[in-house]
Amino acid sequence: MSTTTASADAPVEILVVEDSPTQAQRLQHILEQQGYHVTVAANGREALAAAEQRKPTLIISDVVMPVMDGYQLCRHVKGDDGLGETPVILVTTLSDPHDVIRGLECRADNFILKPYDERYLLGRVQFVLVNREMRRAEQSGMGVEICFNGQKHFITADRLQILNLLLSTYEAAIQRNRELTRTQEELHRLNAELAAANQELEAFSYSVSHDLRAPLRAIDGFSQALVEDGAEKLDERSQGHLQRVRAATQRMGELIDDLLNLARVSRAQMHQRHVDLSDLGARVADGLRRTDPERQVEIVIASGLVANGDPRLLQVVLENLLGNAWKFTSKQPNARIELGLDRSANPPTFFLRDNGAGFDMTYAGKLFGAFQRLHSASEFPGTGVGLATVQRVIHRHGGRIWAEAEVGKGATFYFTLQT
Repeated sequence: MSTTTASADAPVEILVVEDSPTQAQRLQHILEQQGYHVTVAANGREALAAAEQRKPTLIISDVVMPVMDGYQLCRHVKGDDGLGETPVILVTTLSDPHDVIRGLECRADNFILKPYDERYLLGRVQFVLVNREMRRAEQSGMGVEICFNGQKHFITADRLQILNLLLSTYEAAIQRNRELTRTQEELHRLNAELAAANQELEAFSYSVSHDLRAPLRAIDGFSQALVEDGAEKLDERSQGHLQRVRAATQRMGELIDDLLNLARVSRAQMHQRHVDLSDLGARVADGLRRTDPERQVEIVIASGLVANGDPRLLQVVLENLLGNAWKFTSKQPNARIELGLDRSANPPTFFLRDNGAGFDMTYAGKLFGAFQRLHSASEFPGTGVGLATVQRVIHRHGGRIWAEAEVGKGATFYFTLQT
């Protein structure tokens, strides 16, 4: 790369204006590796003094700086008789079209997008240096009046300077679009890998759970045969051991069933339609009453609760949420459960509220983890998979679920669905 100007013997002196020492050192290092002579200033005012003294071939300035910003510096340089022909490159985020207008107004020669690639930066520097003499030849005293957002701006830069600045702006936009495209492609790739890994994990869970059923059935069957045919031959301690085997087998069966259910709701094809959650909730509540007819629980289900989703999967949601509310209000003499919709929320949010045992919000982060329990099994039975299943279904519908509770005063589960 050539590091001389049109007057072949003169070295290229570049003035870097940057208030961040780290950014300034990086830029200085990049340029000096190419053989340029570099002077650094921390703000526009220091840069003007350095420019008067050193007469740089090129100025590269950050836009946002204390004391005097890059636009003000550029305007002062272009208005100075001794410095006016010095090209100025502004380093900016180009976050707003007004940046381009201000760059034109202060007669900047080029934009460099921040953060910048080293090769792109050096290409811009070389381009500006090569075109410096062309700009002199094309210089014209004519101005251009433009209107942007209802405001008039008078641009006095020469035609080539305007063209170069606009081209650099367009090039920066293309560069940003390329980076965005690369990021999106990488995101798609990672999402595909994650989806494949999840499918493999779910298939593995399903296979393991299914394969565990056969030996578990054998243990359950033979232990039951021992209870029926040979229990009287065992002493009390041995009978106790046998009962523990039976209880553990049943517990393992419940865990496998719940794990299979979790795998099924993750793998099942969804057939979305309008679902009457009021009717679905009423049917689930009737089933709970039939299984435990002695309990007196007030269940209030709002009318007109409709969502767009898979009926089978949404039934799983209500079975688990209503089932949990039924279970955790079992020690409450005046148990109450309510299913409703907060239409004022954005988006509208369904809720399932009870006045049962509640839980400590300190542990709310564990609530939807598989096999996580906030109450002991002896206090409230269960495997700890139900809420993980509910969350999986809600997420598959593009919604979210969370909960609020207070120990001894009940819990409220909130979830969103397309309505």
